[in-house]
Amino acid sequence: MSIQGKHIIVTGGGSGVGKATAHKLAKEGAKITILGRTEEQLKEQNLNYKLCDVTDEKDVEKAFNMARIEQGPIWGVIANAGAATSLPFKKFNQEHLQSMLAVNLIGVSNSFHAGLEDMLDKNDGRMIVIASTAGLKGYAYSSAYSAAKHGVIGLVRSLALELANVGITVNAICPGYTETPLLEKAILNIKEKSKISRVEVEKILLKGNPQGRFIQTDEIAETVLWLCSNAARSVNGHTLTISGGEI
Repeated sequence: MSIQGKHIIVTGGGSGVGKATAHKLAKEGAKITILGRTEEQLKEQNLNYKLCDVTDEKDVEKAFNMARIEQGPIWGVIANAGAATSLPFKKFNQEHLQSMLAVNLIGVSNSFHAGLEDMLDKNDGRMIVIASTAGLKGYAYSSAYSAAKHGVIGLVRSLALELANVGITVNAICPGYTETPLLEKAILNIKEKSKISRVEVEKILLKGNPQGRFIQTDEIAETVLWLCSNAARSVNGHTLTISGGEI
C-alpha cells in the first residue's frame, strides 16, 4: 500500500520532528497539511498549513475542517505537537502540570478526535503520536512532562483496542533525546542554570543512551512512514522506542 494521494495531518509541523516527518510523507506522495502556532515557520515549509493551537478543541476542529475542504478526507493524523519544561517537584504547581497535560495529552486527544470521522467512514487510517521515552520511564525534574507522556501512552493503547476491528491503527513512537530546536533550548537552559559547559550537559543527557548520540529527526520520520505502510497494518497499540537501546 502506498500513501500516494492520502491526506495526512501533521501537528507541530513547522520545525523539528514534525517538519522532517511532513516532508518525508510529502516526498512519498501524501497530501500533507501541517498545523502549528507560528505562521512564519509553517510558511517556510511550502506545504499546505493551518494555524492551530492543539490544546483548543474548537480551534483543532476548525483547522481540520478547513484542511478537509482543501485536500479531502483525512486518512492519517501524526500528533507531533508537544512541549517540555523541566522543573523540580518542590517548585511544581497546578499551572505547570496543566500546561504539560494540555499540549502533550489533551492536544493529542483533540487531534485524533478531529480526524476520526473520516477514518471511520473508510474503515481505514493511521493515528500516530510522537511521544517520548518519558512515557515509559521517569526522568528527574520532569515529573509533569513524564506524567503527561505516560497518559498519552495509555490513550494510545486503549484507543488501539477500541478501533482494532475497523481498520484503524493507533501507535506511539517514543524517541530519546532528539536533536531539535526543543533540545537546543533545553541544553542552553541547563547550561545556564547549572553553570557547566555544553559538553558536560550533553554528556549528562546522553548518559542513558548506549549509542552515545542524539536521535535524528529523519530516523523518526522514516519510522512514521513505515507505520503508515501496509507492512505495519498489524502493528497496533505499540510503543516503538527510538533510543539507541535506552529502553
